[in-house]
Amino acid sequence: MMHWSSLGEFLAMGGYAAYVWGSVLMTALLLGSEQLLLARRRRMILAVPRPAAEFGETEDE
Repeated sequence: MMHWSSLGEFLAMGGYAAYVWGSVLMTALLLGSEQLLLARRRRMILAVPRPAAEFGETEDE
């Protein structure tokens, strides 16, 4: 288990800060962009009018 005596030591990550924080940043950016793309795709799907037959409705009902 790692123990840090200061915030600066924690942020430096034992000399591997660029790799650690770069990975954290890249992961956060990719997850955030995935959420934005999914929301945009959902809005596009919901905006397209669908025929009544898709819902099991017919004009006879």
